[in-house]
Amino acid sequence: MYVVERLPRETNQDYALRTIRENIINFGLEPGTSISESELASMLGLSRTPVREALMLLEKGKVVNIVPQKRSVVSCIDLNLLEEARFVRIVLESAVLELDCEMATPEDILRLEEAVELQRFSLTRNYTDSLMELDNRFHQMLFEIAKKSTTFALMDCIEIHYLRVRRIALETVKDEKIVDDHAEIVAAIKAGDAQEAQRVFKKHMNRYRFDMDAIRAKYPQYFK
Repeated sequence: MYVVERLPRETNQDYALRTIRENIINFGLEPGTSISESELASMLGLSRTPVREALMLLEKGKVVNIVPQKRSVVSCIDLNLLEEARFVRIVLESAVLELDCEMATPEDILRLEEAVELQRFSLTRNYTDSLMELDNRFHQMLFEIAKKSTTFALMDCIEIHYLRVRRIALETVKDEKIVDDHAEIVAAIKAGDAQEAQRVFKKHMNRYRFDMDAIRAKYPQYFK
């Protein structure tokens, strides 16, 4: 397990939650791994209370299983919750893309194009961790342009199982098509073509399904 850098004005609970969450997504905490409140609190320089609260939030999303008086255990990926998160993402982000086509300024388009180029650079250098972060940031920017940042934050809370599969897919398949999809989405927004942006996005959201056999073969311990 690794410790992430604390953000300015981040609360103790948010810091504990982000640290645990990023480790679960990025292979720092595999399914079946035990998490000790006291050990994690000491590692982060916190009391046990914010760590316990963070674990309770993750338990609601079925990401960890808390055994009373014992350690918490990282859960396997729940495919039903993954599909539910994908459904929510498609509904919300499709609506956001329609707004983007109406609201995006030339400066917004430039930022999106630069974000895609950074993703291509990370892909050519095999910077998988960086690519995952840039991928997330790209989608967050789409919500920001549509003035729906709070919606993105709420959606982000329920999609950790989907993010785990996305991270594994990047490690397993290393598919350039995900960056090509982003480039096509930006081109559609630039042209004001909401239907095309939504079409590419839905294709984008289904890519992991074609790779699921390879994903499960390489990381069987992540699945029930």
